[in-house]
Order: sequence, then C-alpha cells, then structure tokens
Amino acid sequence: MDTPEDCTIFLLAKAYQRAHGILKDRLRGYGLTNLQFLILGALAEEDGLNVGEIGQRLVLDSATLSGTLDRMAENGWINKEADPHDRRVVRVFLSSKARQLSEELREVRAQGNQEVLKNLSLEEKVLLKRLLRDLR
Repeated sequence: MDTPEDCTIFLLAKAYQRAHGILKDRLRGYGLTNLQFLILGALAEEDGLNVGEIGQRLVLDSATLSGTLDRMAENGWINKEADPHDRRVVRVFLSSKARQLSEELREVRAQGNQEVLKNLSLEEKVLLKRLLRDLR
C-alpha cells in the first residue's frame, strides 16, 4: 500500500486544499466564496447564461447552483431574469457591482495562481496545467 506521500489521490487533495485556501483568503474581503468566484468567471466569459449552462460549464448540478445564485443575487453580484422567450428559464447576468470589480477580481485570480505555482518553472507550470486538464 502506498504511503500518503506516494498516493496520487492524497497529493491531489493536499494540493487542492492549499490552492483552495489561497483563493479563499484572497476572496474573503469581497465576501465571495470560491464557487461564487467561479460563477462570476463563467458569466464574465458569457453573460446571460441560464442555470443549466452555468452548471455544464462548471460541472455542477442545478441544486448546488440554486442556493448559491440566490445568495449572489442577495449580495448584489448577479441579476436573475426570466428569459423573454421562455419564462421557465432563468438567465443570470453580472451586476454593475460585479462588472466594476471584474478587473480587480481577475487580478485576484492571477495573484492566487501565481502564489500556488511560485515554486515551479515555466515548463513545470505548462506541464502541470496539461496534466490537470487530462485528469478532468
């Protein structure tokens, strides 16, 4: 049996905990969770997605998203609107608050990524990203 230091799953979990903690600390001042931050990122790429589309992009179920989106709307990060062509569909848009802070939040993400990867060479960073994408 592998020791924890040799177990891939253990190592991935520890790397996730460190990366998640770094981003969580950086987002605390904004009142955002890591998941909320990811949702804002998806909407920054394409505003007006419906809940199902957000779920597909982030690989999350609608039940997980529903409460998170409600809290984001309550805190002024997003606006939820019924689709004009199908009232059963809810479209999600960045609020003016989110738009105003979008560049600042991009910088938060860049700094977080930089902190996580600071001990790696450029080649190692590229390889790590490729390997992580292959594992998805």
